[in-house]
Amino acid sequence: QGQLRESGGGLVQAGGSLRLSCTAPRIITSTFWAWDMGWYRQAPGNQRELVARITSSGTTDYADSVKGRFTISRDNARKTWLLQMNSLKPEDTGVYYCNRLQSNSIVPLGSPGQGTQVTVSS
Repeated sequence: QGQLRESGGGLVQAGGSLRLSCTAPRIITSTFWAWDMGWYRQAPGNQRELVARITSSGTTDYADSVKGRFTISRDNARKTWLLQMNSLKPEDTGVYYCNRLQSNSIVPLGSPGQGTQVTVSS
């Protein structure tokens, strides 16, 4: 299915913004269009949680904790899934992963990438 690669994490102060990217360099354009994708995060000591997802048709959904602050989208020209994170809070700290989802589902399919660390300081 192609290895997923996340990037864009970093250290930011509370109230700041980051934009995460997820690419799958080996997939072809038609495959990119067909995939549903989710962004997950895992804080130390916590389970991995789904924070945002986007279907192949462009429908989006968010965890309550990030609604109004995070936006998931696709950059079709670059075959990249994006997660724009605004008004960041210390509790947003964690490793963020992208993972393909089963169609119109929150069930992960395949393996995530290596993740990208997001640290929000207070």
